[in-house]
Amino acid sequence: MKWPYLEVTFRHGRPLAAYLYLSRSPGDRSRRTAKAGVGMIVDYTEAGKPIGIEITAPAKVTIADLNAVLASIDAPALAAEDIAPLRAA
Repeated sequence: MKWPYLEVTFRHGRPLAAYLYLSRSPGDRSRRTAKAGVGMIVDYTEAGKPIGIEITAPAKVTIADLNAVLASIDAPALAAEDIAPLRAA
């Protein structure tokens, strides 16, 4: 996968959690995690490559927060419409 994509889990019509999949190679697996701001956890491979961001508090995460985390791991920034599903409910 080359492009990031967002997967959102809803409960009673509201976002409960989300996962932003980052660029990864087949076989990449999460081997360690690190907290990254309010309501976000970055997953890393054994080699230290970031492969995803768990969003545990979707209502609290803003596009600025998410882009700050992405910048800290040298990943491209997202546009507000990229996280629109978090604001759908």
